[in-house]
Amino acid sequence: MVFSKPIFLFGFLPIVLLLYYIAPRKFKNFVLLFMSLIFYAWGEPKLLLLMVFTILVDYTAGLLINKYSNKPVTSKMIFVATLVINLALLGIFKYANFVIDSINSVVGGKFDLLEISLPIGISFYTFQALSYVIDVYKKVVPVEKNLLNFTTYVVLFPQLIAGPIVQYKTVANELSKRQETVGLFSEGIWRFAVGLAKKVIIANQIGAIWTEIHSTPELLTAGKAWIGALAFTFQIYFDFSGYSDMAIGLGKMFGFNFLENFNYPYISKSITEFWRRWHISLSTWFKEYVYIPMGGNRKGLIRQIFNILIVWMLTGLWHGASWNFVIWGLYFGLILVLEKAFLLKILQKTHAFFAHLYSLLLIIFGWVIFECGTTSEIICFFKGMFGIGVSLWNEETTYILCNSLLIFILAAICSTQIGKSIKEKLSGKFKNDYWKCATVAILLLLSVMFLAGDSYNPFLYFRF
Repeated sequence: MVFSKPIFLFGFLPIVLLLYYIAPRKFKNFVLLFMSLIFYAWGEPKLLLLMVFTILVDYTAGLLINKYSNKPVTSKMIFVATLVINLALLGIFKYANFVIDSINSVVGGKFDLLEISLPIGISFYTFQALSYVIDVYKKVVPVEKNLLNFTTYVVLFPQLIAGPIVQYKTVANELSKRQETVGLFSEGIWRFAVGLAKKVIIANQIGAIWTEIHSTPELLTAGKAWIGALAFTFQIYFDFSGYSDMAIGLGKMFGFNFLENFNYPYISKSITEFWRRWHISLSTWFKEYVYIPMGGNRKGLIRQIFNILIVWMLTGLWHGASWNFVIWGLYFGLILVLEKAFLLKILQKTHAFFAHLYSLLLIIFGWVIFECGTTSEIICFFKGMFGIGVSLWNEETTYILCNSLLIFILAAICSTQIGKSIKEKLSGKFKNDYWKCATVAILLLLSVMFLAGDSYNPFLYFRF
């Protein structure tokens, strides 16, 4: 368990900011490193050593790859060994029990599951550290010889446990040469406040609707199934994009400029466009470090289809050690293949409304697969959505819809570019930023009020 939000907001964060800004320049990274280790150890004290081991392996690998860069065979052996170590650790802690359970199910075995915990954020920090090793091997970035800088890069607390996945090359200069400014800090507060509001005002409230419907399948109607599926569709977006906004905002407060991770994905008019807008850092990682090295689209259509399906199967597995995630990944992989083959051409000639509707329906179906833990749950929920074996509507469905209508309207509006357009117009109209300060104050006040009445609701992507 990581810090609860009140402890983070009113305890940990103010202390970090105070220590960071009173520290001399040469000690700022040390402050970030030390406090980030405390942040992680609070939730995973026993598994902190695993992360430290990963850091030391990848840091040493970078030095050795650079040292033997004129000896391709030796350099490649070090690189491959580093990949194996990183992926083996990820495999053991995240996928070993999944493999054992699958074997038991298929062959009727009775192998005991391993008694190991899933380290929070292991998928994120493993991919982040690997991006550095890969780029050093490919000579895209120079080797980082400063262990403090490299460790700070991996464990930086704003994005340590739920992303975005920050590639070393995007922050290499800022690790040693960055400037904190009032403007950057101000923008950071804005992004943090918006992200916090997304999580506690929208995601938590609309997520409660999904939880209620999903936990009572015996009371399902077709209407409730669609309300629930739409609720989770909004919940996961505002939960994850909210965390990303908070991470980007916190980064700015400390002088870092993390790349955007979301770009209004629900306005997409194709699944191809959706995956350019959703979890951008993960899509970029798989494209640069898996899809392109496998050949991308350079080796013919059949190989391209194979590459896409492999990448999306891995994308599904990255999200979790369960068959529903594999199915989810292959589901989107197959749609992307069909769009590349012919659907995109059809969608380009289709009215924007129908292209958008097509995308939203497929996205909603995808989230049902993502969140329902077993194939039987997935089938049961889809049957409900299509009215198979359940009634279409009842009084309780009407009650749930009426009670949740306002939060759905708010979520729909905030998932579009309307808010961004209003912000740009206000910025152009008013020379001062008083309206921004007032908005931030209101968002923070409302968020704290909602937090006071909420039970513990961790971010969904803490699981991955």
